[in-house]
Amino acid sequence: MNQMKKLEDLAFNNTYVKLGEAYFSRVLPTPMVKPQLVAFNPDAAKLIGLDPSESTRPDFLEYFSGQCLFPGSDPVAMVYSGHQFGVRVPRLGDGRAILLGEVVGENEQGKPTTWDLQLKGSGQTPYSRFGDGRAVLRSSIREYLCGEAMHALGIPTTRTLCIVGSDEQVFREEVETRAMITRIAESHVRFGSFEYFFQRDSQNNSQNREVQRLADYVIREHFPEIEAAFEPGTERYGAWLTEVTMRTARLIAKWQAVGFSHGVMNTDNMSILALTLDYGPYGFMEEFDSAFVCNHSDENGRYAFLEQPGIGLWNLNVLAHSLSGIMSRDHLVAALKTYEPTFHDEYLNLFRAKLGLVQKHDGDAGLISELLGLMEQTHVDYTNFFRALGKLKIESDDANDKIFHDFFGLPRQDWRQWAELYRSRLRTEIMRDGSIKDQNAGQNTDQNSSRYSEFDAAREKRMNGANPKFVLRNHLAQRAIDAAVKYRDYTEIEKLLHVLRTPFSEHAGAESYALPPTGDDKNIQVSCSS
Repeated sequence: MNQMKKLEDLAFNNTYVKLGEAYFSRVLPTPMVKPQLVAFNPDAAKLIGLDPSESTRPDFLEYFSGQCLFPGSDPVAMVYSGHQFGVRVPRLGDGRAILLGEVVGENEQGKPTTWDLQLKGSGQTPYSRFGDGRAVLRSSIREYLCGEAMHALGIPTTRTLCIVGSDEQVFREEVETRAMITRIAESHVRFGSFEYFFQRDSQNNSQNREVQRLADYVIREHFPEIEAAFEPGTERYGAWLTEVTMRTARLIAKWQAVGFSHGVMNTDNMSILALTLDYGPYGFMEEFDSAFVCNHSDENGRYAFLEQPGIGLWNLNVLAHSLSGIMSRDHLVAALKTYEPTFHDEYLNLFRAKLGLVQKHDGDAGLISELLGLMEQTHVDYTNFFRALGKLKIESDDANDKIFHDFFGLPRQDWRQWAELYRSRLRTEIMRDGSIKDQNAGQNTDQNSSRYSEFDAAREKRMNGANPKFVLRNHLAQRAIDAAVKYRDYTEIEKLLHVLRTPFSEHAGAESYALPPTGDDKNIQVSCSS
């Protein structure tokens, strides 16, 4: 993008509105009183071509606190339904978010891209039910931080342009202060959007016209390669659902690889573009526990860490049912069948990278599974363990091994057995050219030892590029929230973002951001109000 824009240069459109009034309700944001800028994201501003210096203008706060509208914007709240904790709710919709419209910018690769701008926490809409439609500073900071953390980890996500706060009081579990974020995404259409219109079509006997109109819109705006490759009809819809299925599978595999738990994988929180959407009671796993539940409102563990892959497929089945009127059963089934192999392949590839493996071997799944089982025995810190694993030497070394069974508390014998399996697997990586022989064949020469050292150094570098040193731990987010809420000190947000934006770097002097929580920090709980 050659020239950065001023606020008045943001040219708004709203293609979603052209679908018709059944798809939304027009509503104006509830303006904030005496807004204050809490955080501004220059990286997100770049996506829409906005000059970061525009954030210092007095009218910046007016635009992004709902006090005035951008010329050309057409504010609407989108309607959808969804399955919440497995139970269908006929009508949900944007209860505290208003879509201002779309702005043309570019993506990270410099490709022209259209971005939705949405005010979240902007007041009541027809879909607020019994809520006030507002957001609080605490939850707004959590969404901002996590969106940026996930993006830096290479995981598709919504982004936040800015947080605006005020002294207005909002009641959740206690009295808090109001905040509003401007969320950026290529689309805010959800699985639940199709659920809603499938039900409407069924009730109105309208032969799936509304579902088809929405599907055609999404394909035209966001899957142009599919529109170009297939004639209108069930084959095009089948190719599109296949792509949505595969993207969703890869997204959830990425969640699993970094130890991320979404917390509320309702179908209304599932993006049709497979973006990580609606950050509420999320959590990055610390002590490894495959049954980890980050949302204390999830009493039955429906969205536990180990359940996420299965819930992803369950949600896709709900989406497929909503599309059953516009495509054949064969195409529906074929699309859904791509989920498990896509997830499996992505998951194994990600974990091979975490283990520093380049080649594919049939036994890799077992090697990974055994390691995770070993980690679960002693609940080692997930992020720190994988980061440290790069330092394991390919040649057996008691002092090197001692780090893992002493520092991480891994059972000595079990750890040594797995470490030898891992070392054996690593040797297969460097025996391709025959220059290094198997140690068991008595061919471990000084030359081979030197080659092992070179291999270890290169492998550790690869692993450090796949295993982050820093993730958004709950106590770190809470530290930034406490400073902002209690003292209006927003510097901790920026300090934390500094390491989260480059999570694979060492960041000398910031080692405390990589430490697991201690004491009361280990007991922080989040719920759906988060």
